[in-house]
Amino acid sequence: MSDEKKDLSIRGINKRFGEVRAVDDVSLEVPAGEFFTLLGPSGCGKTTLLRIIAGLEMPDSGKILLGSEDITTFPATRRQVNTVFQSYALFPHLTVYENVAFGLRSRKFPAKEIDQRVSRRLEILGLEEMGQRRPDQLSGGQKQRVALARALVNEPDVLLLDEPMSALDAKLRAQVQVELRRLQQKLGGTFILVTHDQDEALIVSDRIAVMRDGRVMQAGTPEEVYDLPETQFVAEFLGAANLLSGHIKEGGIETDIGFLKLEKMPAWSKGTVAIRPEWIRIRDQQPETNGIQARIREVIYRGTDFDLWLDPGPIRVRTNTYKRFKTGDKIWLELAPEELVVLNG
Repeated sequence: MSDEKKDLSIRGINKRFGEVRAVDDVSLEVPAGEFFTLLGPSGCGKTTLLRIIAGLEMPDSGKILLGSEDITTFPATRRQVNTVFQSYALFPHLTVYENVAFGLRSRKFPAKEIDQRVSRRLEILGLEEMGQRRPDQLSGGQKQRVALARALVNEPDVLLLDEPMSALDAKLRAQVQVELRRLQQKLGGTFILVTHDQDEALIVSDRIAVMRDGRVMQAGTPEEVYDLPETQFVAEFLGAANLLSGHIKEGGIETDIGFLKLEKMPAWSKGTVAIRPEWIRIRDQQPETNGIQARIREVIYRGTDFDLWLDPGPIRVRTNTYKRFKTGDKIWLELAPEELVVLNG
């Protein structure tokens, strides 16, 4: 990464493909040194926005600023931005060392500087013993690290990551996610990741923007978007959520499972509140507030915990395996007022 840290500003970006509005008036601020994630389902516009930042697509309107410089019309080759693609796009006939050195050689860097930069990046990424291997001699995780090294050796102000871990198996993916987060913190550079994987976004990010139909539905820290979703879409997309609809009565909401007190009253008279399955507490007796008696309809064992599907429904509870449950058991639930999140849409 270059020594001068530059903020990235995305201002009013729009992009259409025919009748489809791929990016719809998106504005975001990404401070220098932040790990920022664009999260959403397929077709939500996140990759198109990433390509616009990279200079691989031109927006119909809006601006991209890197520091104080407007780079909106710059070709990709003029931007201090590098991209790691899903396919890694390594040259199969070149060694790891030559793959990483390729961009510097193309730009006519002196041989000594090329060697210093390449060697440093290979060492940081734990690839110093693999410099003479070819891509077909590497594991999926090693290929991913080579692709990162090739992008980082150019010392970009912003590193763009287009679903770079989607081809890895679950165990390796979990390992590489942690490695990527540690690498970003070590380098102090700005990383922008595109992913549809909610767990991945929560693990690696300083902040997340949840996208749908070309628009940013909510942006914030992982804790903010998970703990305090603003809409039903964000609540359901970022993990499991129980959605309880009803109408307002004094101090709370009347739902199909009973009256529930709320800590924060909504502006609407009819609407929906959400509670995460792991936030519902199982009690031995009726709680003083927001107690619901339920019968276990289905038990799903997940190793570290159980998912309990309950009647009256639809309610799902996630609980530690310290206590065993079986279908037909009756239990008391506590849906604490402070854990019920009022949704706006």
